[in-house]
Amino acid sequence: MPRIRAATIEEHHEMVWADLTEAMRHLLLERDYDSINMGHIAAQAGLARNTLYNYAKDKRSLVLELARRASRPLVELVSTIAARSSDSAANRLAEIVEAVLTASTNPEMGLMFLPNATSLVAEFQAGSENPFTTIGAEVEAVIRDGLAKGEFRAVDDVQLVVELLSGAMTAASSRVSRAPSTLSITVRAAQHVVLASLAPNGD
Repeated sequence: MPRIRAATIEEHHEMVWADLTEAMRHLLLERDYDSINMGHIAAQAGLARNTLYNYAKDKRSLVLELARRASRPLVELVSTIAARSSDSAANRLAEIVEAVLTASTNPEMGLMFLPNATSLVAEFQAGSENPFTTIGAEVEAVIRDGLAKGEFRAVDDVQLVVELLSGAMTAASSRVSRAPSTLSITVRAAQHVVLASLAPNGD
């Protein structure tokens, strides 16, 4: 039986998950996601391979669980911000931008923005497994609310606008993940890009 490294089982599991996150981060800095296997992860985390299988049945399950753990607080926060219908849509979008970029400093979330993580990101198919699907839906709802209230300029395809803004946010998140010290300046720049793209003509 594996040695327990903490006062409780729960604390021990949290320590192991932290080790797994760091192992994935290290491996993704060295090699492409597709070339990583469970043996690599176990060795990097200092775990027996059999122990690793107690946490995930395969690599895909492992990274999905890491993403779920990292994104759960972010999804809840974004949903809370989006639901504040008494606030202006612009203010809510600005807060969502800051929340998403701040979350990018989380090591688990940051795994998706490392240089060799392209195939890792591709694992997140549209649906409930992808935290950004929920976040995108909340952003779309805020934009539609802003359109209905006349805060934003008319757009022909709201979903396309959300997809385009998502690309900008991915670039910003990648920057923050690589260099957390740029968080403040990147938040301001991203907020400007998002809000300027929706500003009424002439504003």
